[in-house]
Amino acid sequence: MTETVTRWRKSSRSSNHTACVEVGRVGDGAAVRDTKDRSLGYFTTTSAQWQTFLDAVKTDRFS
Repeated sequence: MTETVTRWRKSSRSSNHTACVEVGRVGDGAAVRDTKDRSLGYFTTTSAQWQTFLDAVKTDRFS
């Protein structure tokens, strides 16, 4: 079964960059896709996975 993704949006921080992604809502989580090639599809995460990722980004864990 395919869930419907709603409210796709691109971060305002990626407005003029080439490495952009869009995030949408899906069920109780998030969907992520490449802005430049939406035909490639998207992947989904649970709400807990998405929050863990956001926390890691906000604390600069990927540097």
